[in-house]
Amino acid sequence: MLTLQSDVASLRRVMVCRPRDAFGSQQEIDRSWEALGYRRAPDLGAAETEHEAFVALLRRAGADVLYLATGEPLGMDAIYPRDASVIAADGAVLCRMGKESRTAEPAAQAAAFAALDVPILGEIRGRGRLEGGDVAWLDERTLAVGLGYRTNAEGIQQLQRHLGDRIDTLITVPLPHWRGPGDVFHLMSMLSPLSETVLLVYSPLLPVIFRRALLERGYQLVDVPDEEFETMGANALALDPSRCVLLAGNPRTRRRIESAGIEVLEYEGRQISNPGSGGPTCLTRPLARFRVDPDSTIRGGTQG
Repeated sequence: MLTLQSDVASLRRVMVCRPRDAFGSQQEIDRSWEALGYRRAPDLGAAETEHEAFVALLRRAGADVLYLATGEPLGMDAIYPRDASVIAADGAVLCRMGKESRTAEPAAQAAAFAALDVPILGEIRGRGRLEGGDVAWLDERTLAVGLGYRTNAEGIQQLQRHLGDRIDTLITVPLPHWRGPGDVFHLMSMLSPLSETVLLVYSPLLPVIFRRALLERGYQLVDVPDEEFETMGANALALDPSRCVLLAGNPRTRRRIESAGIEVLEYEGRQISNPGSGGPTCLTRPLARFRVDPDSTIRGGTQG
């Protein structure tokens, strides 16, 4: 087993993509940001500073941070490596991106996985579309997958076949139209697991049947206030069941998470998150999560 099938167990190894390896140059940013649907053009120098601080936060939390680099820029969206793969206990499933400009990303991750001896369990092919931002582990045997503009039914069916008996249940979650096919909207735009029993959600966009199912499963739902949904308040990265990372600028969401007994660590994302609508889960592709003995600690050091 390479990792627990979890989005909340202790984060021990994670892959990120430096802004320069995604964006290329400021000139390339200025040429492409509008066509890619960014809200504004990021400043490359400032983005690099923010990303270094974000990586330092992950390392202080105990994660071994690896960089996805191919020798040439992959495109601006590659700064969000969550979307190009799904990680299971013994390997990875390569996605097939719903956004055409991102087609090179799964192959780049496949090369990185080969270097890390991470087996490829399968890849989404043909008419299938699947992005990792639509995929969330609710527990080690239960997967929730958003059905929307970036992930289609064929992609979900292929994912289920690749995972086989590694899971017991796959819950398909219909996603809202929201701002249409050009917008960045994934399942994890409105749901982030924080612990085995706590989920951060934006209830106004959750399908009623799915929200009821979560409550029936015993989850405590921490609701993001309306005014902080646009600032990615619903997108939080669990470091372990007691800590998470949240984009700065969501104070009410932070207080609600802390009221649920979970510590919140903030990062600045004016250049790496806000322009491309990608929060901390988007900025990371977790590769290994494990349970940690409650009497031990991984705080303060980098783990291999």
